[in-house]
Amino acid sequence: MITIPYLTALTTYFSYGLLFAFGQLRDFFRKIFDWCRASNLQGYAPICLGLEDFYIRRLYLRIQDCFGRPIASAPDAWIDVVERYSNDSNKTLKRTTKKSRCLNLGSYNYLGFAASDEYCTPRAIESLKRFSPSTCSARVDGGTTTLHTELEECVANFVQKPAAIVFGMGYVTNSAILPVLMGKGGLIISDSLNHNSIVNGARGSGATVRVFQHNTPSHLEKVLREQIAEGQPRTHRPWKKIIVVVEGIYSMEGELCKLPEIVAICKKYKAYVYLDEAHSIGAVGKSGRGVCELLGVDTADVDIMMGTFTKSFGSCGGYIAGSKELIQYLKYTCPAHLYATSISPPAAQQIISSIKVILGEDGTSRGAQKLARIRENSNFFRSELQKMGFEVLGDNDSPVMPIMLYNPAKIPAFSRECLKQNVAVVTVAFPATPLLLARARICISASHTKEDLVKALEVIGRVGDLVGIKYFPAEPKKQQQEKGMIKVD
Repeated sequence: MITIPYLTALTTYFSYGLLFAFGQLRDFFRKIFDWCRASNLQGYAPICLGLEDFYIRRLYLRIQDCFGRPIASAPDAWIDVVERYSNDSNKTLKRTTKKSRCLNLGSYNYLGFAASDEYCTPRAIESLKRFSPSTCSARVDGGTTTLHTELEECVANFVQKPAAIVFGMGYVTNSAILPVLMGKGGLIISDSLNHNSIVNGARGSGATVRVFQHNTPSHLEKVLREQIAEGQPRTHRPWKKIIVVVEGIYSMEGELCKLPEIVAICKKYKAYVYLDEAHSIGAVGKSGRGVCELLGVDTADVDIMMGTFTKSFGSCGGYIAGSKELIQYLKYTCPAHLYATSISPPAAQQIISSIKVILGEDGTSRGAQKLARIRENSNFFRSELQKMGFEVLGDNDSPVMPIMLYNPAKIPAFSRECLKQNVAVVTVAFPATPLLLARARICISASHTKEDLVKALEVIGRVGDLVGIKYFPAEPKKQQQEKGMIKVD
């Protein structure tokens, strides 16, 4: 868990308190002026009401130019960011015809497949000509092509499970599957920092939901023991089934799941394991097969494996892999399979082709080179940021590295200053993170060169000094040089 320095927490609370006080004051005067105007919706309740609406109007809109920046190119190592301007204090933003060429540190393009690829792109274009952009149908109607069948076999082979099912959207993969797997009388034990798609899926299932401390196997065991002893609420009957939901790499923390310990605990208490590998599949492991391969966990010990194609494969959609009986059951019961339009054929072909490159089935070693490069790039960038004095979350080998900002004023300052120096970064704040834990999330790609990373470090270092987000003392340059010489020797 993140431990916030006392002074940083105090100043952050003070900043939000100040923004909240001024926002309430402005709302007070707004009500006075609204009383003087005739309303066209007399008798109707306000359609937007509550703290969320207040947060958007009085806090988010002030800095919305830092979010949702449109781009006019493929999300490669370098992107064209469309410039925008506002004439009403950021309430609305208008696009211009100008573009800025920026180093991309925000996209999930982990292996570089999102840009034009010598093997994948021609095959995706050919599938577009053969199948069209959309099947215009659900899988159970006319939406299953030969590509969809091949893709499911390819994914099952890649993640080393007996069978797989694919969906057109990664978010829906979690939010639609959990309500099918679980229901009343079931128990879902979820990591406290799981993705919103898991949270919404668990809530929609009707099952009882309990949370354990982030990535803490000992607390998971405590929760499991207590819940098994107590049983269902009111009746105290035994749970129909228990499922533990974790992520391979946590998208806002960059941390690897402590999967071996969690699997051992789940085996001990006869609970199912549901592993979300959205950010880990394709990005970590010797052959890109995710955290199971990286941490030495047998895939047979993970009951349900979930992942998305939007990160390492340069496409869209998601998958569930498991036993043949589980996948067959999902094909009969999952709304995302029965009613949603199937994944676009060119997107399916892109996934198949990228998996073949990763496994070396294209006849080259490009896949192995990409995996080695993203590992080297991630570890180099993380270590250099830490040497500069930044508070960087996450583990080695993870391509996701959050830099803690904390104070609300530092969110737009960091984002805007980086953009001025042609580095595009993603800043994340409430409600995607807890109120005090705003951060910049850096995503490293295999398409980044060493020169790209060095430039990014120089810019981030300067901006970090300017904004004041180096919360730890920087390592002396002399010491850094000595370490470099030792490595060379």
